[in-house]
Amino acid sequence: MISSPVLAAEPVGLSAQGLQDYRQFLAATPHRAFAMAPGGAWGWSAEAESAEAAFDKALSACQGGTPQKCVPYQVDSHVVFDAKAWPLLWGPYVSAAAAGKAATGTLPGQRMFNLTYHDAQGHAARLSDLKGKVVVLHIWGSWCPPCRLEMPDLARLAKSLDDRKDVAFVLLQTREPFDKAQRWAESQKISLALSDSGTRGSGDTHLSLADGSMVSDRDIAHNFPSSYVLDKHGLVVFAQSGPVPDWPQYEAFIRDVVKRAAK
Repeated sequence: MISSPVLAAEPVGLSAQGLQDYRQFLAATPHRAFAMAPGGAWGWSAEAESAEAAFDKALSACQGGTPQKCVPYQVDSHVVFDAKAWPLLWGPYVSAAAAGKAATGTLPGQRMFNLTYHDAQGHAARLSDLKGKVVVLHIWGSWCPPCRLEMPDLARLAKSLDDRKDVAFVLLQTREPFDKAQRWAESQKISLALSDSGTRGSGDTHLSLADGSMVSDRDIAHNFPSSYVLDKHGLVVFAQSGPVPDWPQYEAFIRDVVKRAAK
């Protein structure tokens, strides 16, 4: 009788599907390798001609699903994961001069669209008003099941960063009125300050920009939810399309952004 594989050491930040794939990896034939990236992406390879080949294939499989840097977790029976380096994988971190030349976009190193919204106090605001702060930008909707599931974890992350006045959370609902999103959060006792994107219903699929134009929500959120972490110049250092498994583990990442992002 063949017993089920046992986790050598549980990988951090993987979804249930990722952990299931990791178990399949453990049962696979060497040479094999498993890789992962912040945000929950993963990839693996088995039955390769060498450990090096398995390593390269696993990294390639992981990198195909994320803009974040993939790193090896295990090669054959050896866990090679560098836990100390794990919270240092976001970036790039550039000077103020380089940041000023960044193109607008949603990939790491690009400047996020200058969205306008009303903050939790009802004041008109722009993302650019938050220059000098690290920003967690989250696009969500109470109509979206993965968004609802993710929200308590995001609230725990925000609470763990209460001591940081230079970290801001901007949570913008889409395709629904703000009061509907707010009522849902209150019903779930979600202790997060929500901002109002200005969208008013399911057919309202655009977000407003500071220059008076509009941008399709799909240009920013390819999936719902979508999340970004912006450095102190508004440049993307982390991008995630879809839910993030285990938001609280990213406290160390965000504190590293605060420390290393150019002032």
